[in-house]
Amino acid sequence: MTDVLIAGSGPTGLTLACDLARRGIPVRVLDQRPGPHRESRGKGLNPESLQVLAGLGLGERLSAAGIRGLVLRKYFDGSYVNDSPSGGGLFIGQWQIEGILREHLSALGVRVEYDARVTGIDQDGEGLTARLADGRSIRAGYLAGCDGGHSTTRKLLGIPFEGTTDETQLMVIGDVEAPGLSRNRWHQWFTSDGGAVMLCPIPGTPSFQLQASPELDEDGAPVPPSLEGFQRLFDRHARMEGIRLTRATWISTWRVNVRMATRLREGRAFLAGDAAHVHSVAGGLGMNTGIQDAVALGRTLGAALTGEAGAQMLDVYEAERLPAAARVLADTSERHRRVMAAVREPGRGTEAGMG
Repeated sequence: MTDVLIAGSGPTGLTLACDLARRGIPVRVLDQRPGPHRESRGKGLNPESLQVLAGLGLGERLSAAGIRGLVLRKYFDGSYVNDSPSGGGLFIGQWQIEGILREHLSALGVRVEYDARVTGIDQDGEGLTARLADGRSIRAGYLAGCDGGHSTTRKLLGIPFEGTTDETQLMVIGDVEAPGLSRNRWHQWFTSDGGAVMLCPIPGTPSFQLQASPELDEDGAPVPPSLEGFQRLFDRHARMEGIRLTRATWISTWRVNVRMATRLREGRAFLAGDAAHVHSVAGGLGMNTGIQDAVALGRTLGAALTGEAGAQMLDVYEAERLPAAARVLADTSERHRRVMAAVREPGRGTEAGMG
């Protein structure tokens, strides 16, 4: 029997696993995917998350792999307007962060177990049993659901995920290469009709993360994203001849979801990261909030398992992080509003949602 079973091996689950393993607490990490991904997804660590990960001994490795002080270059209706600073964080692809965390976790004696989908959770007074899709069962003292916005753990626990989804606020996103485009800038093109395309370099790779307003068909419905569609959006908004987008290694869409779990604990099972809350990408707080969740949950479980505190300690995590999640949802919604208003003014961009 393991002390803590973690479902999900994104930044939240891996940070929690590293924190517990360094305390000498037995932990297992499951992931329903067949293996690691290489998608940029969340692409920045703020100073608070950098401090947390530095405390795990990863500060130098992350700094060496990322970019600090990336300049935001703004264009409007195809013309260059200005450059502005991006703030004090570190730009780095999410898959790169996860890779560094996985290597550190492996050095602590724990490896992620892939193709391991949890299909049932049974709790009793001594612990819980997680049933997997392949027929196996795993006995654990506690379970941490760090398995994303579509969290299986949350659904199995019957915890409501309240909030709204704005189907009109849609963005296409992906990882592409753009030979000939300078890689020392986060390029942000906005147009007077409200359209946009942005290309942010992913350090240590030839890729950029592309974010853009979607293409619409003749009926006004979004066109499914594709490399060809990315090129059409680039040509329309950037208006830079000679730049051809290639090698789309990730293509996806994103909608504004503002949702939060009504509780973060069900007996011996807990929720953290996107499994507990999702919100606007404005300000880049999603992955960073999940890392802060992981620290708080690690502190709570560590104290309970090592005997530093009694069972009442288990209530501390929800008491701390549920109000924090509510504040982040309100904050990011306001940041999103500011960004959407700012990009209609020449020379303004995503920095309106920072700080």
